[in-house]
Amino acid sequence: MATLAQSRADPDADFSLPGWIYTDPEFFDVEIARVIRPSWQIVCHESDLPAPGDWRTIAYAGEQVMAVRGEDGTIRAFHNVCRHRAMRIVEGDAGCAKKLVCPYHAWTYELDGRLSGVPMKRDYPALRLEENSLVPVEASIWRGFVFVRLEDDGGPSVAEMMAPYDHQIAPYRFEEMRRISDVRLRERAVNWKNVGDNYSDNLHIPVAHDGLTRLFGKSYAIEAAGWVDKMSGQLVDRPSDNPWERFYQKHLPQVDHLPAENQRLWLYYKLWPNMAFDIYADQIDFMQWLPLSPTTCVLREMCFALPDDRREMKLARYANWRINRVVNAEDTWLIERVQQGMASQSYTAGPIGASEVCLRSFAAKIRQRIPEARLQRAPAPGWSRRPRAIDA
Repeated sequence: MATLAQSRADPDADFSLPGWIYTDPEFFDVEIARVIRPSWQIVCHESDLPAPGDWRTIAYAGEQVMAVRGEDGTIRAFHNVCRHRAMRIVEGDAGCAKKLVCPYHAWTYELDGRLSGVPMKRDYPALRLEENSLVPVEASIWRGFVFVRLEDDGGPSVAEMMAPYDHQIAPYRFEEMRRISDVRLRERAVNWKNVGDNYSDNLHIPVAHDGLTRLFGKSYAIEAAGWVDKMSGQLVDRPSDNPWERFYQKHLPQVDHLPAENQRLWLYYKLWPNMAFDIYADQIDFMQWLPLSPTTCVLREMCFALPDDRREMKLARYANWRINRVVNAEDTWLIERVQQGMASQSYTAGPIGASEVCLRSFAAKIRQRIPEARLQRAPAPGWSRRPRAIDA
Protein backbone atom coordinates (compact mmCIF):
# COMPACT_ATOMS: atom_id res chain seq x y z
CA MET A 1 0.00 0.00 0.00
CA ALA A 2 1.19 3.52 -0.70
CA THR A 3 2.28 5.43 2.39
CA LEU A 4 2.10 9.13 3.13
CA ALA A 5 5.90 9.27 3.03
CA GLN A 6 5.93 7.81 -0.48
CA SER A 7 3.35 10.33 -1.68
CA ARG A 8 5.43 13.17 -0.25
CA ALA A 9 8.59 11.82 -1.87
CA ASP A 10 6.87 11.70 -5.26
CA PRO A 11 4.17 14.36 -5.74
CA ASP A 12 2.74 12.36 -8.65
CA ALA A 13 2.55 9.03 -6.79
CA ASP A 14 -1.24 9.22 -6.43
CA PHE A 15 -1.85 9.79 -10.14
CA SER A 16 -1.65 7.67 -13.26
CA LEU A 17 0.63 8.34 -16.17
CA PRO A 18 -0.84 11.04 -18.44
CA GLY A 19 -2.82 10.11 -21.52
CA TRP A 20 -0.59 11.89 -24.02
CA ILE A 21 2.30 9.47 -23.49
CA TYR A 22 0.13 6.64 -24.84
CA THR A 23 -0.19 8.30 -28.26
CA ASP A 24 2.74 10.71 -28.69
CA PRO A 25 5.36 9.80 -31.36
CA GLU A 26 8.19 11.72 -29.70
CA PHE A 27 7.58 10.10 -26.33
CA PHE A 28 7.45 6.73 -28.07
CA ASP A 29 10.92 7.26 -29.53
CA VAL A 30 12.29 8.26 -26.14
CA GLU A 31 10.83 5.26 -24.31
CA ILE A 32 12.19 2.90 -26.94
CA ALA A 33 15.65 4.33 -26.21
CA ARG A 34 15.37 4.57 -22.42
CA VAL A 35 13.01 1.72 -21.54
CA ILE A 36 12.80 -0.95 -24.24
CA ARG A 37 16.33 -1.12 -25.62
CA PRO A 38 17.93 -1.52 -22.16
CA SER A 39 15.37 -4.09 -21.01
CA TRP A 40 15.55 -7.87 -21.13
CA GLN A 41 13.37 -9.68 -23.67
CA ILE A 42 12.72 -13.39 -23.81
CA VAL A 43 13.64 -15.20 -27.02
CA CYS A 44 12.94 -18.86 -26.30
CA HIS A 45 13.69 -21.75 -23.98
CA GLU A 46 17.06 -23.49 -23.96
CA SER A 47 15.30 -26.61 -25.21
CA ASP A 48 14.30 -24.71 -28.35
CA LEU A 49 18.03 -24.65 -29.21
CA PRO A 50 18.98 -28.28 -28.54
CA ALA A 51 21.93 -28.67 -30.95
CA PRO A 52 24.83 -26.59 -32.31
CA GLY A 53 23.59 -24.36 -35.12
CA ASP A 54 20.00 -24.14 -33.89
CA TRP A 55 18.80 -20.54 -33.89
CA ARG A 56 15.75 -18.48 -32.96
CA THR A 57 14.94 -14.83 -33.66
CA ILE A 58 13.03 -11.99 -32.09
CA ALA A 59 12.24 -8.61 -33.68
CA TYR A 60 11.65 -5.47 -31.62
CA ALA A 61 12.70 -1.83 -31.32
CA GLY A 62 13.67 -1.73 -34.99
CA GLU A 63 16.12 -4.61 -34.57
CA GLN A 64 16.13 -8.33 -35.22
CA VAL A 65 18.17 -10.48 -32.88
CA MET A 66 19.10 -14.13 -33.29
CA ALA A 67 20.07 -16.49 -30.50
CA VAL A 68 22.20 -19.42 -31.66
CA ARG A 69 23.81 -22.37 -29.94
CA GLY A 70 27.52 -22.64 -30.74
CA GLU A 71 29.70 -25.68 -31.32
CA ASP A 72 30.82 -25.35 -27.70
CA GLY A 73 27.21 -25.56 -26.48
CA THR A 74 27.06 -21.89 -25.47
CA ILE A 75 24.02 -19.86 -26.48
CA ARG A 76 25.01 -16.47 -27.89
CA ALA A 77 22.99 -13.65 -29.44
CA PHE A 78 23.79 -11.39 -32.38
CA HIS A 79 22.19 -8.71 -34.48
CA ASN A 80 20.82 -10.48 -37.54
CA VAL A 81 22.71 -8.10 -39.81
CA CYS A 82 25.56 -8.88 -42.18
CA ARG A 83 28.56 -6.57 -41.71
CA HIS A 84 28.85 -6.09 -45.49
CA ARG A 85 25.57 -4.62 -46.78
CA ALA A 86 23.23 -5.06 -43.78
CA MET A 87 21.40 -8.05 -45.24
CA ARG A 88 19.56 -10.32 -42.84
CA ILE A 89 21.57 -13.48 -42.50
CA VAL A 90 18.80 -15.81 -41.33
CA GLU A 91 15.17 -15.55 -42.32
CA GLY A 92 12.19 -16.57 -40.23
CA ASP A 93 11.63 -17.47 -36.61
CA ALA A 94 13.80 -20.58 -36.29
CA GLY A 95 16.24 -22.81 -38.12
CA CYS A 96 19.53 -24.67 -38.01
CA ALA A 97 22.80 -24.03 -39.83
CA LYS A 98 26.36 -25.32 -39.66
CA LYS A 99 27.55 -21.83 -40.57
CA LEU A 100 25.72 -18.52 -40.87
CA VAL A 101 25.91 -17.58 -44.54
CA CYS A 102 24.58 -14.27 -45.82
CA PRO A 103 22.20 -14.92 -48.76
CA TYR A 104 23.26 -11.68 -50.50
CA HIS A 105 27.01 -12.05 -51.08
CA ALA A 106 27.80 -15.27 -49.18
CA TRP A 107 29.82 -13.73 -46.39
CA THR A 108 30.18 -16.61 -43.93
CA TYR A 109 30.16 -16.44 -40.14
CA GLU A 110 30.90 -19.14 -37.58
CA LEU A 111 28.34 -19.98 -34.91
CA ASP A 112 30.29 -17.84 -32.44
CA GLY A 113 29.87 -14.83 -34.74
CA ARG A 114 33.37 -14.75 -36.26
CA LEU A 115 33.59 -13.78 -39.94
CA SER A 116 35.43 -16.68 -41.56
CA GLY A 117 34.77 -16.46 -45.28
CA VAL A 118 34.40 -13.68 -47.86
CA PRO A 119 34.23 -14.36 -51.62
CA MET A 120 36.75 -12.23 -53.54
CA LYS A 121 38.32 -11.21 -50.25
CA ARG A 122 41.19 -9.38 -51.99
CA ASP A 123 38.64 -7.04 -53.58
CA TYR A 124 38.11 -5.30 -50.20
CA PRO A 125 41.14 -3.14 -49.35
CA ALA A 126 39.74 -2.14 -45.94
CA LEU A 127 38.53 -5.58 -44.89
CA ARG A 128 39.82 -7.11 -41.66
CA LEU A 129 38.06 -10.37 -40.84
CA GLU A 130 38.69 -10.01 -37.12
CA GLU A 131 37.02 -6.57 -37.13
CA ASN A 132 33.84 -7.69 -38.87
CA SER A 133 32.35 -10.35 -36.67
CA LEU A 134 28.61 -10.28 -36.13
CA VAL A 135 27.67 -7.57 -33.63
CA PRO A 136 26.90 -9.32 -30.34
CA VAL A 137 23.83 -8.77 -28.19
CA GLU A 138 23.95 -9.48 -24.47
CA ALA A 139 22.32 -12.80 -23.64
CA SER A 140 21.36 -14.35 -20.31
CA ILE A 141 19.70 -17.57 -19.22
CA TRP A 142 17.36 -17.67 -16.25
CA ARG A 143 15.81 -20.99 -15.21
CA GLY A 144 16.10 -22.35 -18.74
CA PHE A 145 14.75 -19.29 -20.58
CA VAL A 146 16.95 -17.30 -22.96
CA PHE A 147 16.81 -13.51 -22.68
CA VAL A 148 18.55 -10.74 -24.62
CA ARG A 149 18.92 -6.98 -24.22
CA LEU A 150 20.12 -4.49 -26.78
CA GLU A 151 21.83 -2.11 -24.36
CA ASP A 152 23.13 -2.28 -20.81
CA ASP A 153 22.11 0.70 -18.68
CA GLY A 154 23.20 -0.92 -15.44
CA GLY A 155 19.76 -2.38 -14.76
CA PRO A 156 19.24 -5.67 -12.94
CA SER A 157 19.52 -9.11 -14.48
CA VAL A 158 16.43 -11.29 -14.86
CA ALA A 159 17.63 -13.35 -11.89
CA GLU A 160 17.96 -10.20 -9.79
CA MET A 161 14.50 -9.02 -10.81
CA MET A 162 12.92 -12.36 -9.96
CA ALA A 163 14.90 -12.91 -6.74
CA PRO A 164 11.99 -11.99 -4.40
CA TYR A 165 9.92 -14.78 -5.95
CA ASP A 166 12.54 -17.31 -7.00
CA HIS A 167 11.58 -19.66 -4.17
CA GLN A 168 8.00 -19.64 -5.43
CA ILE A 169 9.10 -20.38 -9.00
CA ALA A 170 11.48 -23.20 -8.09
CA PRO A 171 8.91 -26.00 -7.59
CA TYR A 172 7.61 -25.60 -11.15
CA ARG A 173 10.90 -26.87 -12.67
CA PHE A 174 11.09 -24.31 -15.48
CA GLU A 175 14.40 -25.73 -16.65
CA GLU A 176 12.75 -29.03 -17.58
CA MET A 177 9.83 -27.52 -19.44
CA ARG A 178 9.28 -27.75 -23.18
CA ARG A 179 7.31 -25.53 -25.52
CA ILE A 180 3.90 -27.06 -26.30
CA SER A 181 2.71 -24.56 -28.92
CA ASP A 182 4.23 -22.47 -31.67
CA VAL A 183 5.19 -18.85 -31.04
CA ARG A 184 2.11 -16.76 -31.71
CA LEU A 185 2.11 -13.08 -32.71
CA ARG A 186 -1.04 -10.98 -32.32
CA GLU A 187 -1.04 -7.31 -33.23
CA ARG A 188 -3.14 -4.97 -31.13
CA ALA A 189 -4.21 -1.36 -31.77
CA VAL A 190 -2.97 -0.18 -28.37
CA ASN A 191 0.12 1.38 -26.89
CA TRP A 192 2.29 -1.29 -25.26
CA LYS A 193 1.93 0.30 -21.82
CA ASN A 194 -1.83 -0.20 -21.89
CA VAL A 195 -1.33 -3.96 -22.19
CA GLY A 196 0.94 -4.00 -19.15
CA ASP A 197 -1.26 -1.62 -17.16
CA ASN A 198 -4.23 -3.89 -17.72
CA TYR A 199 -2.27 -7.04 -16.91
CA SER A 200 -1.41 -5.71 -13.44
CA ASP A 201 -4.75 -4.00 -12.79
CA ASN A 202 -6.55 -5.71 -9.92
CA LEU A 203 -9.69 -3.61 -9.73
CA HIS A 204 -11.10 -4.65 -13.11
CA ILE A 205 -11.14 -8.38 -12.33
CA PRO A 206 -14.55 -8.50 -10.54
CA VAL A 207 -15.98 -5.97 -13.00
CA ALA A 208 -14.87 -7.33 -16.37
CA HIS A 209 -13.86 -10.98 -15.89
CA ASP A 210 -16.85 -13.04 -14.81
CA GLY A 211 -14.98 -16.28 -15.42
CA LEU A 212 -12.00 -15.42 -13.24
CA THR A 213 -14.37 -14.17 -10.55
CA ARG A 214 -16.20 -17.50 -10.60
CA LEU A 215 -12.91 -19.39 -10.39
CA PHE A 216 -11.18 -17.27 -7.74
CA GLY A 217 -14.00 -15.96 -5.62
CA LYS A 218 -12.46 -13.26 -3.45
CA SER A 219 -8.96 -14.78 -3.37
CA TYR A 220 -7.42 -12.63 -6.14
CA ALA A 221 -4.45 -10.68 -4.76
CA ILE A 222 -1.66 -8.46 -6.09
CA GLU A 223 1.66 -7.12 -4.86
CA ALA A 224 4.65 -5.28 -6.30
CA ALA A 225 8.24 -6.17 -5.40
CA GLY A 226 10.81 -3.96 -7.08
CA TRP A 227 10.92 -5.08 -10.70
CA VAL A 228 8.14 -7.67 -10.60
CA ASP A 229 4.38 -7.56 -10.08
CA LYS A 230 2.71 -10.65 -8.65
CA MET A 231 -0.94 -11.56 -9.05
CA SER A 232 -2.56 -14.75 -7.76
CA GLY A 233 -5.82 -16.56 -7.23
CA GLN A 234 -6.86 -19.90 -5.72
CA LEU A 235 -9.47 -21.98 -7.52
CA VAL A 236 -12.59 -22.21 -5.38
CA ASP A 237 -14.32 -25.52 -4.72
CA ARG A 238 -17.79 -24.31 -5.70
CA PRO A 239 -18.48 -25.71 -9.21
CA SER A 240 -18.72 -23.00 -11.85
CA ASP A 241 -21.82 -22.57 -14.00
CA ASN A 242 -19.53 -22.40 -17.04
CA PRO A 243 -18.87 -25.90 -18.48
CA TRP A 244 -15.16 -25.40 -19.28
CA GLU A 245 -14.46 -23.79 -15.93
CA ARG A 246 -16.32 -26.58 -14.16
CA PHE A 247 -14.45 -29.20 -16.18
CA TYR A 248 -11.10 -27.64 -15.25
CA GLN A 249 -12.05 -27.44 -11.57
CA LYS A 250 -13.11 -31.08 -11.52
CA HIS A 251 -10.53 -32.77 -13.75
CA LEU A 252 -7.26 -30.87 -13.20
CA PRO A 253 -5.00 -33.77 -12.20
CA GLN A 254 -2.58 -33.94 -9.30
CA VAL A 255 0.90 -32.65 -10.11
CA ASP A 256 3.19 -34.56 -7.77
CA HIS A 257 6.18 -32.22 -7.78
CA LEU A 258 4.14 -29.20 -6.64
CA PRO A 259 3.30 -28.41 -3.02
CA ALA A 260 -0.32 -28.92 -1.99
CA GLU A 261 -0.99 -25.17 -1.87
CA ASN A 262 0.08 -24.84 -5.52
CA GLN A 263 -2.15 -27.54 -6.96
CA ARG A 264 -5.06 -25.16 -7.56
CA LEU A 265 -3.14 -21.88 -7.56
CA TRP A 266 -2.95 -19.56 -10.56
CA LEU A 267 0.10 -17.29 -10.43
CA TYR A 268 0.94 -14.31 -12.61
CA TYR A 269 4.32 -12.55 -12.65
CA LYS A 270 4.92 -9.42 -14.70
CA LEU A 271 8.59 -8.55 -15.23
CA TRP A 272 9.70 -5.00 -15.99
CA PRO A 273 8.77 -3.61 -18.39
CA ASN A 274 6.76 -5.81 -20.78
CA MET A 275 6.90 -9.54 -20.02
CA ALA A 276 4.72 -11.91 -18.04
CA PHE A 277 4.51 -15.54 -16.94
CA ASP A 278 1.08 -17.05 -16.27
CA ILE A 279 1.78 -20.10 -14.12
CA TYR A 280 -0.68 -22.94 -13.62
CA ALA A 281 -0.25 -26.44 -12.24
CA ASP A 282 -0.79 -27.80 -15.77
CA GLN A 283 1.38 -25.40 -17.83
CA ILE A 284 2.86 -21.92 -18.03
CA ASP A 285 2.04 -19.26 -20.62
CA PHE A 286 4.55 -16.60 -21.50
CA MET A 287 3.58 -13.26 -23.04
CA GLN A 288 5.42 -10.09 -23.95
CA TRP A 289 4.01 -6.95 -25.52
CA LEU A 290 6.45 -5.42 -28.00
CA PRO A 291 5.92 -1.82 -29.12
CA LEU A 292 5.41 -1.21 -32.84
CA SER A 293 4.27 2.42 -32.87
CA PRO A 294 2.77 4.91 -30.41
CA THR A 295 -0.62 3.26 -30.82
CA THR A 296 0.17 -0.35 -31.78
CA CYS A 297 2.03 -3.31 -30.31
CA VAL A 298 2.38 -7.02 -30.92
CA LEU A 299 1.71 -9.71 -28.34
CA ARG A 300 4.28 -12.49 -28.57
CA GLU A 301 3.11 -15.63 -26.80
CA MET A 302 4.41 -19.12 -26.03
CA CYS A 303 3.18 -22.02 -23.88
CA PHE A 304 5.41 -24.42 -21.93
CA ALA A 305 4.87 -27.51 -19.82
CA LEU A 306 6.62 -30.48 -18.34
CA PRO A 307 6.24 -33.64 -20.43
CA ASP A 308 3.00 -35.32 -19.31
CA ASP A 309 1.07 -37.72 -21.54
CA ARG A 310 -1.85 -38.25 -19.20
CA ARG A 311 -5.15 -37.83 -21.01
CA GLU A 312 -6.61 -35.84 -18.14
CA MET A 313 -3.68 -33.42 -18.30
CA LYS A 314 -4.18 -32.86 -22.02
CA LEU A 315 -7.86 -32.19 -21.42
CA ALA A 316 -7.09 -29.84 -18.53
CA ARG A 317 -4.73 -27.86 -20.75
CA TYR A 318 -7.41 -27.60 -23.41
CA ALA A 319 -9.92 -26.38 -20.83
CA ASN A 320 -7.34 -23.86 -19.60
CA TRP A 321 -7.03 -22.55 -23.14
CA ARG A 322 -10.79 -22.26 -23.52
CA ILE A 323 -11.06 -20.32 -20.26
CA ASN A 324 -8.23 -17.92 -21.03
CA ARG A 325 -9.35 -17.38 -24.62
CA VAL A 326 -12.40 -15.67 -23.15
CA VAL A 327 -10.27 -13.69 -20.69
CA ASN A 328 -8.01 -12.50 -23.52
CA ALA A 329 -10.99 -11.39 -25.60
CA GLU A 330 -12.36 -9.45 -22.64
CA ASP A 331 -9.00 -7.76 -22.06
CA THR A 332 -8.64 -6.89 -25.74
CA TRP A 333 -12.04 -5.19 -25.72
CA LEU A 334 -11.03 -3.21 -22.64
CA ILE A 335 -7.59 -2.02 -23.71
CA GLU A 336 -8.69 -0.99 -27.19
CA ARG A 337 -11.27 1.32 -25.66
CA VAL A 338 -8.83 2.65 -23.08
CA GLN A 339 -6.44 3.43 -25.93
CA GLN A 340 -9.17 5.36 -27.71
CA GLY A 341 -9.87 7.30 -24.54
CA MET A 342 -6.19 8.16 -24.11
CA ALA A 343 -6.39 10.11 -27.38
CA SER A 344 -9.11 12.39 -26.03
CA GLN A 345 -8.14 15.97 -25.19
CA SER A 346 -10.41 15.66 -22.17
CA TYR A 347 -8.12 13.18 -20.42
CA THR A 348 -4.93 14.10 -18.60
CA ALA A 349 -4.15 11.79 -15.67
CA GLY A 350 -6.44 9.97 -13.29
CA PRO A 351 -6.09 9.22 -9.59
CA ILE A 352 -4.58 5.87 -8.59
CA GLY A 353 -6.01 3.97 -5.65
CA ALA A 354 -3.78 3.01 -2.74
CA SER A 355 -4.43 -0.65 -3.56
CA GLU A 356 -3.19 -0.25 -7.15
CA VAL A 357 0.38 -0.96 -6.12
CA CYS A 358 1.44 -2.44 -9.46
CA LEU A 359 0.30 0.58 -11.48
CA ARG A 360 2.06 2.83 -9.00
CA SER A 361 5.29 0.86 -9.33
CA PHE A 362 5.27 0.95 -13.12
CA ALA A 363 4.41 4.65 -13.30
CA ALA A 364 7.23 5.52 -10.91
CA LYS A 365 9.78 3.72 -13.10
CA ILE A 366 8.56 5.44 -16.26
CA ARG A 367 8.75 8.86 -14.58
CA GLN A 368 12.25 8.11 -13.33
CA ARG A 369 13.48 7.32 -16.83
CA ILE A 370 11.47 9.97 -18.65
CA PRO A 371 10.69 12.92 -16.36
CA GLU A 372 8.40 14.49 -18.99
CA ALA A 373 5.92 11.74 -18.05
CA ARG A 374 5.06 13.97 -15.09
CA LEU A 375 3.51 16.57 -17.40
CA GLN A 376 -0.27 16.55 -17.75
CA ARG A 377 -0.05 17.73 -21.37
CA ALA A 378 2.48 17.10 -24.10
CA PRO A 379 5.30 19.66 -24.25
CA ALA A 380 6.07 21.51 -27.47
CA PRO A 381 7.50 19.29 -30.23
CA GLY A 382 11.25 18.83 -30.02
CA TRP A 383 11.26 18.54 -26.22
CA SER A 384 13.39 15.41 -26.29
CA ARG A 385 16.19 17.25 -28.11
CA ARG A 386 16.34 20.16 -25.69
CA PRO A 387 18.24 20.21 -22.38
CA ARG A 388 16.21 18.57 -19.64
CA ALA A 389 14.35 21.05 -17.47
CA ILE A 390 12.30 18.62 -15.39
CA ASP A 391 13.75 16.96 -12.33
CA ALA A 392 13.19 13.23 -11.92
